[in-house]
Amino acid sequence: MSQVVDKIKPSYPLFREDEYKDMLGKKKAEFEEAHSQEKIDETFLWTTSEEYKDLNFEREALTVNPAKACQPLGAVLCSLGFEKTMPYVHGSQGCVAYFRTYFNRHFKEPVSCVSDSMTEDAAVFGGQQNMKDGLENCKAIYKPDMIAVSTTCMAEVIGDDLNAFINNSKKEGHVPEEFPTPYAHTPSFVGSHTTGWDNMFEGIIRYFTLNYMEDKEVGSNGKINIVPGFETYLGNYRVVKRMLESMDVDYTLLSDPTEVLDTPADGEFRMYAGGTTQDEVKDAPNALDTLFLQPWQSVKSKKFVKNTWKQEAASINIPMGLDWTDEFLMAVTKATGKPVSEELAKERGRLVDMMTDSHTWLHGKKFGLYGDPDFVMGLTKFLLELGAEPTVILCNNANKRWRKAMEAMLAESPYGTNSEVHIGKDLWHFRSLMFTNKPDFMIGNSYGKFIQRDTLYKGKEFEVPLIRLGFPIFDRHHLHRQTTHGYEGAMQMLTTIVNAVLERLDEETRGMGTTDYNYDLVR
Repeated sequence: MSQVVDKIKPSYPLFREDEYKDMLGKKKAEFEEAHSQEKIDETFLWTTSEEYKDLNFEREALTVNPAKACQPLGAVLCSLGFEKTMPYVHGSQGCVAYFRTYFNRHFKEPVSCVSDSMTEDAAVFGGQQNMKDGLENCKAIYKPDMIAVSTTCMAEVIGDDLNAFINNSKKEGHVPEEFPTPYAHTPSFVGSHTTGWDNMFEGIIRYFTLNYMEDKEVGSNGKINIVPGFETYLGNYRVVKRMLESMDVDYTLLSDPTEVLDTPADGEFRMYAGGTTQDEVKDAPNALDTLFLQPWQSVKSKKFVKNTWKQEAASINIPMGLDWTDEFLMAVTKATGKPVSEELAKERGRLVDMMTDSHTWLHGKKFGLYGDPDFVMGLTKFLLELGAEPTVILCNNANKRWRKAMEAMLAESPYGTNSEVHIGKDLWHFRSLMFTNKPDFMIGNSYGKFIQRDTLYKGKEFEVPLIRLGFPIFDRHHLHRQTTHGYEGAMQMLTTIVNAVLERLDEETRGMGTTDYNYDLVR
């Protein structure tokens, strides 16, 4: 065998060696009962056609690669942003294993999260005993200062009542009455990971403030609250902090998982690191205002802040690109009276300079993009600012109001006149669109690589290269530390996008004496 101890090879190129090709060939011939290659190719070509696209868009009872995750995943990320907090999922062990590995693969970090391991008996009789044992064990073993409880499908289908279960657990002494245990019902069969983040965040701020508003006064602490939403670019937390600090603004970042998801390799394991403190949450109603950086996914939390904290919760868009970063900073200035710093003014000018330098290569380039509602809207806005054309826009977990707002924004730009917007659709729908309405590039998470491979299989001229922006990104390293927010984030996105365009141009013009008429050294 070619796989020997002193020369270990990964699957590629190992499986390209003759003995493995023979083995895999025999497996296919003797056990798979596969169709002929001719039939496979015929079917593949049919799936790239307009006829197939029309059939694909008619399906109702099947989702293929949904371009979203489930609610408890978002609840876990939200919980990780609070100091010494253990995310606790009331449901099966397999669900929690999925959440942890999903984040493991994106952040390349260990992610702490516990389950009370509901099994068949709990599905029949309810999971109250699981909750009692689970809360007691979690507090005793992992010693958190707070346990944030969410649910999975199993618990929701049978109707487990978190409030009753947690209160009964406390009454029976499994955890102290005063021990913080905020919760949120996060059924996986509705909404998405962004809904789960919103539900968990609202559950946490409700737990600490709903019945403690007597001595609260808006503006009395002189701070501004920032709510990031389901945010997986660690650089975005940091760039928002940097912008506020450069303006000398006192702020509270409500849910900040940057430390626990980016711990150093120095020999010390940190189950907990950083995060928003309980005192900061309790003090948050005293802030001047609360800004939600991802408003389309923060509906429940924003309503609570308006109705209970009596704050304005000023309406802003996600601070991506030039215009919406301006909007964010103006909202901060309005709330605090602090002017935009000279440092940020210079940074804005550098972004405008970069956009001017690159616009000739991006003008008229067509992009297909997919992802979460706020991210996709912010990215679309930035592409329009660059003179690019976002021709295919898909967001599974958006609503009709989002689509209406997106179409209105596109209509305001000459670069958005040929755009089509799809909500509630999945990546198999997106695959069809990459064939029938081919853009120059697609922008999205790692799952797009399979679509790129399919477009290439039809022929090089049909290939739609993937630019990786979004969540999750499993097959590239360290992109989660970058930023998409603020002027700095726009600079990074611009650099990524324009260099993908230039790399593609190089790839298409490398033929010596045949295609190298635009193989320039200076661009």
